[in-house]
Amino acid sequence: MRSDIVLKSKRFREERQADWKEMERLLSRIEASSVRGLSDEELIALPRMYRATLSSLSVARATSLDQSVVSYLESLSTRAYYVIYGSQKRLRDRIISFFARDWPLAVQSAWKDTLASSLIFFLGGLVGFVLVANNPDWFYAFMDESMASGRTPDASEEFLRDTIYGDHDTGGLAAFAAYLFSNNSRVSILAFALGFAFALPTVALLLYNGLSIGAFIAVFTEKDLGFEIGGWLSIHGTTELFAIALAGAGGFMIGRAVAFPGDMSRMESLRSKSEEASIMLGGVVVMLLVAGLLEGFGRQLIQNDWVRYGIGGGMLLFWLLYFFLPRKSFHPLEEES
Repeated sequence: MRSDIVLKSKRFREERQADWKEMERLLSRIEASSVRGLSDEELIALPRMYRATLSSLSVARATSLDQSVVSYLESLSTRAYYVIYGSQKRLRDRIISFFARDWPLAVQSAWKDTLASSLIFFLGGLVGFVLVANNPDWFYAFMDESMASGRTPDASEEFLRDTIYGDHDTGGLAAFAAYLFSNNSRVSILAFALGFAFALPTVALLLYNGLSIGAFIAVFTEKDLGFEIGGWLSIHGTTELFAIALAGAGGFMIGRAVAFPGDMSRMESLRSKSEEASIMLGGVVVMLLVAGLLEGFGRQLIQNDWVRYGIGGGMLLFWLLYFFLPRKSFHPLEEES
């Protein structure tokens, strides 16, 4: 009985081994370079070979052939599946695709959420500004004194002006930039992650951060330094606030998927939005890194107000054009041509 199984297995392998080896060869070529290395005939033959391998695997399992044959065919079928149906993009191509299409298209599709997030943030800023301008005691409800570093309603105009134009030690700017990047990343990730709770915590977080910014600006405006603090903040703020707004938009997308799943279950609805929202969050980290560098270096080293406004306005224009210029739509199953 054992000899019959061995004989059948040997005959089975001999009859089909040439096709298996040919598919192995094609798979190795694709893995070594890309699908573009194959001829038209080979591209047409590859799916046929894959189906034939699956058929061989089914026969091998049904007839209890040698386990080594079954294991080999399972491995070959799995490998072929990922090569044929999986993404063929290399890391470099994935990075290029992310910045060229995936990230901008994700932001374009979420423009309403981004607008809502921005409006909520700036509403908080307006309320914080008005409250502190009318009653400076409100400042301490929105800003931690240690974080304000002396820039409080009790500070003198000279001290506040010095924080904008003073000749500060540049040796610690790298550490300062790293701290700001860490802090802003934490706020953005929270705004995104808390979206699962129907986006209510995301709204609260955006409002609170807006209140803090508004309170901060009111302190300087009270000392006739409104124009100056605007330039000091704008050099990095247009990038940083845009990033936080995008993170909030991602939280809103998650929140809407949970709150209004439609015909799908909540988990299905959440999965349908999670990939797009995650792409946005990945881009937010890049924006915050840029903002941290601008804040830690450029803002301290550039003293001219108009140059600061120019950089801030230029960065805002760059992000708007980058995100909202028309782009060709992209389907994730598209392959390199």
